[in-house]
Amino acid sequence: MIKFFFLLPILMSAIWWWFLDNKGYTLKQGLKGFAYIIAFNAVIIAFFVLMLFVTH
Repeated sequence: MIKFFFLLPILMSAIWWWFLDNKGYTLKQGLKGFAYIIAFNAVIIAFFVLMLFVTH
């Protein structure tokens, strides 16, 4: 399951891109959202990696 974690930020970014495009915003206007997506996913992945080390 861990090997599929790279799909989460890709999926979330694709949804965000679709939202921006649908509402008529530019990529530059939505850049902060992409930063939040990357930060959120980094925290989730770091948590799961930590749990792997703790439970191993």
